Amino acid sequence: MSQHPTTRPPTRAPLLQAPDGTPFRDLNGNGVMEPYEDPRLPAGERAADLVGRMTLEEKAGLLFQTMVGINPDGTLVEPESGAADDDPMRASTSRMVTGKLMNHFNLFGAAAPRRMAEWNNRLQALAATTRLGIPVTISTDPRNGFMDNPAASVHTEGFSLWPEPPGLAAIGDEELVRRHADIVRREYLAVGIRLALHPMADLATEPRWARVVGTFGSDAGLAARMVAAYIRGLQGDTLGTTSVAAMTKHFPGAGPQLNGEDAHFAYGREQVYPGDNFKHHLIPFEAAFEAGTSQIMPYYAMPVGTEYEEIGFGFNKGVITGLLRGTYGFDGIVCTDWGLVTDSEIFGAPFPARAWGAEHLDRLTRVERILDAGADQLGGEACPELVIELVRGGRISEERIDESAVRLLREKFVLGLFDDPFVDPDEAARICGSQEFSDAGTAAQSRSVTVLTDRPAASAAPLLPLTAGLRLYTEGVAPEVAARYGTVVATPQEADVAVLRIATPFDRRTEGFESFFRAGRLDFTEDELRPILDVAAAVPTVVDIFLDRPAVIPGIAEQAAALVGNFGASDAAVLDVLFGRAVPEGRLPFELPRSMAQVEAGHEDMPNDSGDPLFPFGHGLTIG
Repeated sequence: MSQHPTTRPPTRAPLLQAPDGTPFRDLNGNGVMEPYEDPRLPAGERAADLVGRMTLEEKAGLLFQTMVGINPDGTLVEPESGAADDDPMRASTSRMVTGKLMNHFNLFGAAAPRRMAEWNNRLQALAATTRLGIPVTISTDPRNGFMDNPAASVHTEGFSLWPEPPGLAAIGDEELVRRHADIVRREYLAVGIRLALHPMADLATEPRWARVVGTFGSDAGLAARMVAAYIRGLQGDTLGTTSVAAMTKHFPGAGPQLNGEDAHFAYGREQVYPGDNFKHHLIPFEAAFEAGTSQIMPYYAMPVGTEYEEIGFGFNKGVITGLLRGTYGFDGIVCTDWGLVTDSEIFGAPFPARAWGAEHLDRLTRVERILDAGADQLGGEACPELVIELVRGGRISEERIDESAVRLLREKFVLGLFDDPFVDPDEAARICGSQEFSDAGTAAQSRSVTVLTDRPAASAAPLLPLTAGLRLYTEGVAPEVAARYGTVVATPQEADVAVLRIATPFDRRTEGFESFFRAGRLDFTEDELRPILDVAAAVPTVVDIFLDRPAVIPGIAEQAAALVGNFGASDAAVLDVLFGRAVPEGRLPFELPRSMAQVEAGHEDMPNDSGDPLFPFGHGLTIG
């Protein structure tokens, strides 16, 4: 990464020269190039040298990756003293970096790309003031999609906008997925993000699961190809100084959630395999290993009815040390999902630790179990003092801590963070959301649109593509966008055709954190369905439905003149398809069930097992 000294804040790690002329950052400020500061040495050698110089407190800080906030102006979050460290919008950044000696952070929230770059530089300058000058690794959930869930994805203005992963799977083009991930890589690099908390290699075998929208669908072979291409787009053929590391999740496959409930919540703590299909869910992870994923995240849930202990995967030694490290030989970083140890409060409501199967254990013992299971890092936690207590109490050896510390530091060296962690805010503003990247994302949105039906009741000819200049009645479409395609009218009776944009139904639960998870039912109530069918009865109607999960829509499919599905697409991207300006290529990445009874009768771990779906996996029509 290039040097831009005029755009950076001061740092106590000046660029010096060794006696032989080799430039190096004097991270510990002693004027001598130590082995860990020597850019010529292999990453593993530098990491081993640095671990030998670290105190237990410094090693313990490495083992935690929690959320950190950003102010809109790109400054560090530094609230009043006494703010809780487990609240990313209130926790003190400097206290975590210089007090707790932490240097891995999951960026929570967003700002304009220029401000994010400036924030990175301020954070790295703060890290440079610590005794050994260890730089920060910044991570993020996906930022280039339509979904905005603080636990799963962060829609970020200023970044290119793409369909969600099921849409990429609907296109099925590995080169497109690789290019998409490469663009994500370039945007992340520009603002200083070096670790992607994605892709998800989970399979969408349980239609009700709220996180279907983060998967590459229900088919293991398709998902494996997409996951591998995504990782190669982020990391390249090998991890290096221009890579963004991939943390593939959620091992060993988080899809088979009991009744489709999510393991963020106690009622979703069980992962079940009524079809005895545990190994099938490993197929996309095997592709991730082959592609060289740098990191793995286990999920919250606890396996029920398998050979493994019924305890959450982050605590599960049989899964992490036995299956992941042993059977698959994975020697990269294992980071738990967020918040397995400490009860917290989110959006004003209590949010218990996701210590499923370990609820009875105290915080100290939970950390002990996680480390004994083989994890290197605790996600969403900021309690290195517990690791210190475990070591000093003789419950965990310092050699065990060193093992994880070397892994974590080795990746920082490979990524080049020790040699240059700073970025150029001007470049961030130019690269992120550039016309080239935005156009590529919009084109992918249109390509992913999936035509399910095109059969007007009053005509033998297909309705699509629509003719420019028609009188349009729309719902869920911005009028100014619709006006670019036809004359917008106020009622269905005035229209030649109606275009309705709707979304897959879900059960509304609490108004707090749970409200971000679209879970439960997939079918429309009579009250929800009636206005849609009334419009369809009045005028030929195109219904476009956002398929964040597999919707149950037999009535709409029967009455709509045309029915299309999207997986994250703007009004213009969909209307371009409907009016023949773009070609839809989508094929369903999961089946659409015919009824909720089919869904409820299905096996959580079996893909596409309704027996008689309304639309099968792979369905999609061509138009024109």
